[in-house]
Amino acid sequence: MSAEYGFPGFLRKARRCGALVVQPRMGFSDPVDMARGLAAVRAANAVTAGTLTLDSYTRTGQLDQARRALEDGVALNGYPILTHGPKLTREILAGTVGEHFPVQVRHGSSLPYDIVRSVVDSGIAATEGGPVSYCLPYNRTPLRHAVPEWARCCELLAEREDAHLESFGGCMLGQLCPPSLLIALSVLEGLFFAQHGVPSVSLSYAQQTHAEQDAEALAVLNRVAGELLPGLDRHVVLYTYMGVYPGSREGALDLLGDAAALAVCGGADRLIVKTPAEAHRIPTIAENVEALEYAAAVAGHERARPDAPAVPADTGLYAEVRALIDAVRELSDDVGTALVRAFEAGYLDVPYCLHPDNRGATSSYLAEDGRLCWAATGRLPLPGRASVTVDGLTSSDLLAALSYVARRYDRVPAPRRPIRPAMSEVSVSSRADR
Repeated sequence: MSAEYGFPGFLRKARRCGALVVQPRMGFSDPVDMARGLAAVRAANAVTAGTLTLDSYTRTGQLDQARRALEDGVALNGYPILTHGPKLTREILAGTVGEHFPVQVRHGSSLPYDIVRSVVDSGIAATEGGPVSYCLPYNRTPLRHAVPEWARCCELLAEREDAHLESFGGCMLGQLCPPSLLIALSVLEGLFFAQHGVPSVSLSYAQQTHAEQDAEALAVLNRVAGELLPGLDRHVVLYTYMGVYPGSREGALDLLGDAAALAVCGGADRLIVKTPAEAHRIPTIAENVEALEYAAAVAGHERARPDAPAVPADTGLYAEVRALIDAVRELSDDVGTALVRAFEAGYLDVPYCLHPDNRGATSSYLAEDGRLCWAATGRLPLPGRASVTVDGLTSSDLLAALSYVARRYDRVPAPRRPIRPAMSEVSVSSRADR
């Protein structure tokens, strides 16, 4: 598949058409279900990209357990790409994936070379992760092992002209990580990918707890990406809130609608959606399609607004992001080496992360208005302040912060938007093509 028809080319065409690409986090262990899911996502009334989300056995290298589960007829929580193998994966993709419908593999592995090899052998050239963002949240793999493995993965992907790699850095732990660190990690991983030859990248950010803070974060992410990754094919991807999700259907749809509006106003080209089923179970194919169509409809309405989005106020976020990135880059010309040294020095330090390579000297809290703020900054090289410490942060405070978004949206009696607003006519391809 040429670069024009792979993931990068598809996103460029969507951008030219003014369409927000919406994408599920969907994976099934049964090949028939996986093929049905991809076909349904492609047929959705939206501009969509497909996903193969891998199962937890595959992402942690427990391939014997994955094989045994399949032999016993036990459904896994994702697609076991290594167990099924490239031939079967190609058969699943045939007839669905193509010029108007790319697919991305989402896996969650800190040491993913075998996975990436199988991805490429299956005819796919788009995946996600990163040496930090797929290491610290999920396991105890040392960063000094993850970094060279991810370098090999980048170089393997880079053999494909349509290769695309998405940093998960803007989603660290899903919640309660202040925006400056999320943006810095996403850009640093983008720099790492580019240094190892990946021709197209996406930089991520996860919707957090305050809409205006998120709008400023997306503006800063786009600005810093333009400064530090000039000329590289890139785009920004927004994740619908990654933390505890509202339990009510109305609250979940309202949160998803706000994510779609944020993506449009904040200059994101792609949105990873969540469904009203997220708080209770793995969503069905139909529920994924409903969420995709709802998000696309809200985005279409948002784009049709006559008034331009407000310019976010400058709260000093840009200065924090540049200070973090610049301090890390001063540690080494090799981005991977710099990342390892930055965590050793405490220049990068993720709140509430228990990984052995994370100092754990930082923490955060929610201000009264819902903004995410630093409670303790440890050795982060943030401008204009010494190490900040806020007294009185208890376990009950942390639990309250973790459920803040779910509680706030579940109190809303009904969605502020209609469930089925009229879709925008904008499309990357005609319905006949799709």
